[in-house]
Amino acid sequence: MTGYDSRGKANRALLVGVSEYDNTAPPDGVPGDLPAVKHNLNRLAEALRHGGVFAEREITVCRSPDQGTFDQELWKAASEADGVLLLYFAGHGAIPNAGDELFLQMRNARVVAGGHAVFPGAVLFSLAQAMLTASSARRIVVVLDCCFAGNAAWVRPETPDKRRLLLMSVQPNHRIDAGDPDTPTPFTAELVKLLEAGGDVSFRALVDDLRAGMSAAGHRTVRGDAWEPEGRAEPGMDVLLATGAGGTGTPPATDPDPGPDPGPDPGPGPGPGPDSEPWAPDPGPGRLRRVGAILVRWLGGMGAAWAALIGRRRDSGAREDQGRAGNPDVQAGDSGDENGTGQEWRRARRLVAGGVVMLVLAVTALGIGFYRHLVLTGGPSSCAPSLELRVLTDPDLEPTVRAAADAYLTSEANITGDGCRRSGITVYSAGAADAVTALRKQTGAWQEPREADTNPQRDVGPQPDVWIPASPADAARVVAGQDTDAVAELDADQEPFAYSPVVLAVPQGIAVDELDDRTGPPLTRMIDDLRRRHADAAVRRPDPEFTDTGLLATIALYGTPGAAGAPDPRRAEDRVAQSGPPAPTAAELLCTLPDDDAVDNRTAALVPEFLLKSGVGCDSARRTPRMAQYPGDVPGLEPVFVRVRWQGADRDEDDRDREAEAFRAWLTGEDGRVTFARDGFRPAAGDRALPDSTEVAQGVLRAPSPLTESAGRDAMEASLEAYRGANGPGRVLFLLDSSGSMAGQWEGPSGGPGLLKQSLGGLGDRDEYAVWAVSDAGEDTYDTLLPFGPHSGKDAERAIDRGARVRDAEANPLGALRAALDAMEVRDADDERPGLIVFVTDDEDADRLAGDGFGNLLDIARARGLPVAMVSLKGGGCDAGKPDARLSEASGGRCLDADDDLGAALHDEVARTGTGET
Repeated sequence: MTGYDSRGKANRALLVGVSEYDNTAPPDGVPGDLPAVKHNLNRLAEALRHGGVFAEREITVCRSPDQGTFDQELWKAASEADGVLLLYFAGHGAIPNAGDELFLQMRNARVVAGGHAVFPGAVLFSLAQAMLTASSARRIVVVLDCCFAGNAAWVRPETPDKRRLLLMSVQPNHRIDAGDPDTPTPFTAELVKLLEAGGDVSFRALVDDLRAGMSAAGHRTVRGDAWEPEGRAEPGMDVLLATGAGGTGTPPATDPDPGPDPGPDPGPGPGPGPDSEPWAPDPGPGRLRRVGAILVRWLGGMGAAWAALIGRRRDSGAREDQGRAGNPDVQAGDSGDENGTGQEWRRARRLVAGGVVMLVLAVTALGIGFYRHLVLTGGPSSCAPSLELRVLTDPDLEPTVRAAADAYLTSEANITGDGCRRSGITVYSAGAADAVTALRKQTGAWQEPREADTNPQRDVGPQPDVWIPASPADAARVVAGQDTDAVAELDADQEPFAYSPVVLAVPQGIAVDELDDRTGPPLTRMIDDLRRRHADAAVRRPDPEFTDTGLLATIALYGTPGAAGAPDPRRAEDRVAQSGPPAPTAAELLCTLPDDDAVDNRTAALVPEFLLKSGVGCDSARRTPRMAQYPGDVPGLEPVFVRVRWQGADRDEDDRDREAEAFRAWLTGEDGRVTFARDGFRPAAGDRALPDSTEVAQGVLRAPSPLTESAGRDAMEASLEAYRGANGPGRVLFLLDSSGSMAGQWEGPSGGPGLLKQSLGGLGDRDEYAVWAVSDAGEDTYDTLLPFGPHSGKDAERAIDRGARVRDAEANPLGALRAALDAMEVRDADDERPGLIVFVTDDEDADRLAGDGFGNLLDIARARGLPVAMVSLKGGGCDAGKPDARLSEASGGRCLDADDDLGAALHDEVARTGTGET
């Protein structure tokens, strides 16, 4: 199987290589030039020309571009492709401390600590990915040959895109050597060899062959580990990249010498270099004037044609001259009509019609030219780099906040009198509880991480300039509990700027019809009534620790803790009980329910109302239509603008304050309200009815009454604490693969012991846990590193450091997992509490999870109902059908692999069972 064959379509390959850098001197320069990259571009372009998929005119080589040129060339390639769109990048790559973004460093890149961006002059892979996603191409192939290329797998697109196939030169968090300056880099050399080997080359086969070739050649990363290229693609997704036929392009007679890299285009405005052909370069001001002059001549010709049409001039010579004046290609007698008048009418009509078409094309070209010249480059070429604002928000709000930021960036409010952008905006989200904790107690570590287990830069993201939580109570919680030595100061608006009630979205087939039943009753009564009507009905809620939506619903579920009539949190949780962990966001909850039609048809979801209008990224045609019920005791989402100022950031404090205030004024004003209303949000004040001009989504009420007041700071804090302790202290058994193959996955925070130690923060003083080292080195399938019991984090870390080591033996995961399930059952018999088994492994011995023995293990896991979290240190370990995925699914646990942020994800998984920090 070779996958999608795009021959005959408009394919585009953009080959970007940065071999020369403007800034290589300390302290803020990149590590140095990369002369080998010159050869990469020559050899790869030649291989693609002969590959039979890309014609020569469909291949663009872009040598050592700056950031603006890269954006232009990528936009052009993306807009013209409808078959395969291929982006290749070779150059320096860099990552922030969190490792959750990849920066592609262009010619003008710098590394400036404390600057407007972490890496000025670099392209965020997430933004490049967004530009690619906007293309109409049937397949999007990205090939990265740079340090940390594997971290691109962690940069999730805002909207999942099954068309994307990602080929990365090395696994995450690894630097690589460019090799001999007189030859291509090792990865690209192997890539070219495979493309030129003959026969059909598909993406998936290419990935496998690359891994085998790099392994056979013995290539190692900078820190000495095996150099392992990685690929990512949706199951069943593949594409043809080369064929045995070849010959589509016209190959050069000889292999040209790389020569020196051309400099940037000296013309006005950034433009492509000589190797950016064959497409038309970016229209600078001079070219736009020339196009304008042509447009004027066309308008003149059209005017003359109209005169001919109206006046019916009979002089055929005059008609012919007139036609040639407007369009030199129009020849007398070309219609074959002997009647002069009929010929005149037809020729004039053709000329006018052709002129209209050309006018549309010319105006479009001018519009695109101005857009590319002013928007994609951030303004005229004389504009200085705009200041970048970092905006942190709640995960459920992120799509709408991002849409608002995009609208603001291109609005008049963000353009100076010189036509330059005032600011750029990066929008990102993090778990709501994590954001509150970081701003309240970890600002010092956020500014300068000191410990591996407390690193908000990794767990939350960069230090925000603006925070948009989903409730004003979040800001109040931070201010009330902030450490006295905090290095961040919050300045929150007094009022929210939008509102969306949290609704019980009930499948239409089991929903109530009476208006009194849809609005006003408390949430617990609505749930109980639903189950009385339909015994098999279920209710689900997103994770209360990850989004405010889940926590606001939990306030109503629990009532006022300790008050008369308030339910016990454990019993309250029974109303929303489910197997496995809750969905992290409301959007994901709505997307996962249709995986099983029977579940979707009988399961109500607690979600913000706006999602019933704006929708979610999954296929809406598959989702069960839902009716919104409005509980009278569930507070709604009320996004509020919070300015965050950091100590020591006074160098550009005034500029940052000015741009943050400009964004605040726009967002909280009419333009921002329109953007949020478009996504289904209500006004923040008054009766909060949807405006008459707003289309009401199916199942939504325009003016339900009453709508609940804002959440209180104390209510949110108490409900979160009660949720964390609803199931009491937990019990966790850690299994650490200690077989010989783990030697390459052992050291550092991303190694097996390091990941295990990071997760201990999710356990509290009352939780009990144990650690087993899994291998066949002893008489059993495991050795006990730490016995069951409560342990302090420091004591547990010392025990792991002292006893954990790689053994010269294989592992028996089947026997160890069976022993773990038995051990947990014995302990539950005496003291039942929430439990979890965690197995950290490199999957080298996963072939032993097979046959009847594995089938029996799956049956036992299903029967026990004890979640097993499988943590694979290799990419693809959790792919559908793999043993790790099957065991996690059977037990109701979670499967994690190298595609995830393993440290944060495992910590969160353990924290759901334990009573420690989240």
